[in-house]
Amino acid sequence: MPGRRVTGSFSSLFLCATVAGFCVSAQTRPATPSGIASFSSITSASPLPNGVELHHGDLVMQITALREDVLRIRASNTGALPEDASWAVLAEARAASVNVTQDSDENTVTFHTAALHVSINRATGLMTLTDSTGTVLRQDAEPMQFDGNGFRLADTMPADEHYFGLGDKTGAFDHREAAFRLWNTDAYGWQESTDPLYKSIPFYLTYRAGVSLGVLIDNTWPSSFDFGKTVGNTVQYRAEGGPANIYILYGPSAKEVLKSYAWLTGPTPLPPLWTLGFQQSRYSYMTQDRVLQVAEQLRKDKIPSDAVYLDIDYQEKNRPFTINKDAFPDMAAMVKTLHAEKFHVVAITDLHIPFLPGQDYPPFNSGVAGDEFVKNSDGTTFVGKVWPGPSVFPDFTRAQTRAWWGTLYKNLAQIGIDGFWNDMNEPSVFNDLKTMPCSAVHRIDEPGFAIRTATHCEIHNVYGMENSRATFEGQLALKPDVRPFVLTRASYAGGQRYAATWTGDNSATWNHLRLTTSMLKNLGLSGFALAGADVGGYAGTPTPELLTKWLEIAAFQPIDRDHAEKGTGDHEVWANGPAQEDIRRRFIETRYRLLPYLYTVTEEDTHTGLPLLRPLFLEFPDAAADRHPLDVDLNTSGEFMVGPDLLVAAPAFEDQSGDYEATLPSRGWYDFWTGRQVAEGLEKVQAGGLQPESALGPVLLAVRVHRDLSTLPVFVRPGTILPIEPLVQSTEEQPSGPLTLRVFPGPNCGGHLYQDDGTSFAYKRGEFLQMAFSCQTSENQTGITIHIGKHAGSYPAWWNEIAVQVNGLSTRPSSVTVNGKPANFTYADTSATIVAKDSGDGIDVVVESTAH
Repeated sequence: MPGRRVTGSFSSLFLCATVAGFCVSAQTRPATPSGIASFSSITSASPLPNGVELHHGDLVMQITALREDVLRIRASNTGALPEDASWAVLAEARAASVNVTQDSDENTVTFHTAALHVSINRATGLMTLTDSTGTVLRQDAEPMQFDGNGFRLADTMPADEHYFGLGDKTGAFDHREAAFRLWNTDAYGWQESTDPLYKSIPFYLTYRAGVSLGVLIDNTWPSSFDFGKTVGNTVQYRAEGGPANIYILYGPSAKEVLKSYAWLTGPTPLPPLWTLGFQQSRYSYMTQDRVLQVAEQLRKDKIPSDAVYLDIDYQEKNRPFTINKDAFPDMAAMVKTLHAEKFHVVAITDLHIPFLPGQDYPPFNSGVAGDEFVKNSDGTTFVGKVWPGPSVFPDFTRAQTRAWWGTLYKNLAQIGIDGFWNDMNEPSVFNDLKTMPCSAVHRIDEPGFAIRTATHCEIHNVYGMENSRATFEGQLALKPDVRPFVLTRASYAGGQRYAATWTGDNSATWNHLRLTTSMLKNLGLSGFALAGADVGGYAGTPTPELLTKWLEIAAFQPIDRDHAEKGTGDHEVWANGPAQEDIRRRFIETRYRLLPYLYTVTEEDTHTGLPLLRPLFLEFPDAAADRHPLDVDLNTSGEFMVGPDLLVAAPAFEDQSGDYEATLPSRGWYDFWTGRQVAEGLEKVQAGGLQPESALGPVLLAVRVHRDLSTLPVFVRPGTILPIEPLVQSTEEQPSGPLTLRVFPGPNCGGHLYQDDGTSFAYKRGEFLQMAFSCQTSENQTGITIHIGKHAGSYPAWWNEIAVQVNGLSTRPSSVTVNGKPANFTYADTSATIVAKDSGDGIDVVVESTAH
């Protein structure tokens, strides 16, 4: 949902005059030493157990090892390091430490861990980071430089290095030769070149010939990243204030970097299962009757779905935590009816509280009583216009304010609202700045921080994250054994601990469908595994073909929410007639059949930081001969992985006509829809070195795809065992029938399954179900053995039988046994299916053929 469109230049954010440490114009920053100073040489160095401390005049820098593969750099121009506090990085990660080996000599200050070598030239102050073999991983182009309140970094930019991350940035997937600002912005009407957008995530991942580093610059102030756009072959970072606090995460693989980032900033918590279902929304379903009509139509048309959203018009005069009794005369009864139909309800709660002194509006009155709102520099309460009119803003930098905010949800939680949507939390204000002025004052009162005031310039980029944190923690306080669901528009590094997100107010165009893939890839590489886009495009009315294709692709993305702006045409699945609806329904049904796989990968993310939607290079770093990331190639830019085993091969441009080539990054893939192995294709590139996907060596396989509105090419990695469940209309419905394991023989064949109640935290008490699967093909390729492991955990399976479907068989099996006994099977179209009882003690299935 957009804020009012206003004008204003980002450059105005950096204009400031300070008075007693507070800016009285658009920008505020604390008074610190003026003038430019840099680590142009090292005048003194002291070894530390876990690194070194360096000095140049009043400049001080510490480089320490948190782990063998994670470094931290802290620096200041005041003679002492600043407070060690962070909204993003976990306290236990910041406190981590490993001993290092000192290697300094008269020319360099040097130390190493088991994985990394750090060397700083005493004469120039330039740092070089190498791995244990001496390969250069990162090198200063210039020494760190301070300019009054701000600082600048400059690194060399190898010709073959690529850059990803930074959250929901537009443009090409690879950020090379692009520049971006970090200043959370209500960017209604954004386009491919729009910057900045809604989130500020100062983390990027480098990728060079299959080797990756992660760089997190934990600074909440207005800042910018420039990947060679302004100065060729140089990566630059500039912050307008705040601490120089840099973390370097070494892989060498991109997967290891993401695991380290999750260790540093926290993983995504396990969401409720229903959030992986299809979600229907609109700005706005204007009445209670209309909400119930939409839900009824979803069930009548047998469109599997799990959530209906309420935008701001369910509220009285757009006031958060109220209900418009004229349009929604009995919200509790409506929610009860929706629950009976197995729908969950998500309600928007914007963070602005209307300024209503002397009126009976409890959120304002209790907020005033607790002194919960952001101040002006003169101590009065900041008031800015938003949807309800003049409004005040909670000061989420105070722990007590976040706790107060959480209590405001009590009434909505009591009537059964299942999730909450924090919009407009950049924060968006209807003025020329589009937000609060930087002269607004926050009062930090937070465990781990010194109690102090901070200007909005420092807090702006973290404000939305702390809003979603307050909502998340409020849900936990009200319902301690129910997993919260919060959807936020604005956030900062570490915000994945509290909320899912989406790409904001996109448009109903083919270009925005194309942009969605790269934006979700970069969000996943920035910690936000649970992310989506407004399906069909928020602004404008999609053509029937665009809405259909968008629903097809979104069925394989983490958050699948159909949402539309007020005044646009219908976006619901049944819009445009039965023929379009039939296609759309089929893809949503596929998503629901895949829920066991999607939920298993989502649970893995809570341990590994590996997102559900992945770029190809995350799984196939060695596929190309020069080991460049496949996703930067135009012809593969529409493709993405769903977990480790599914590849969605959408074309780069969906609105073009004619056949196109889908690129597969190894041999042996299977067609997801038919189960047939891809037998034909042009081997495009013979890569150097072997890859586990093929004993013959990796290739890029070009498969000719006929472009058709009703189809989307999806392929399965060889060696996959894919769990599939019978179709349900909601995750609240227990599947009826066997669990199906689709076996796609190949190297390292295996898979696993995770199940729990999908709602509570009982899984932390052992109430989950885990199973591992494997398969081995005989040496003569005529037989295959599938092993289904025992049930682990105390959660009961919903199935009594398992249907094992073995794909890729060239002939009918000559025999099949289950646990050593002959078994019946069916055979059709290169696949055999065996149904076996599952007692939970493990199953062995052996399929013998004369040929395979």
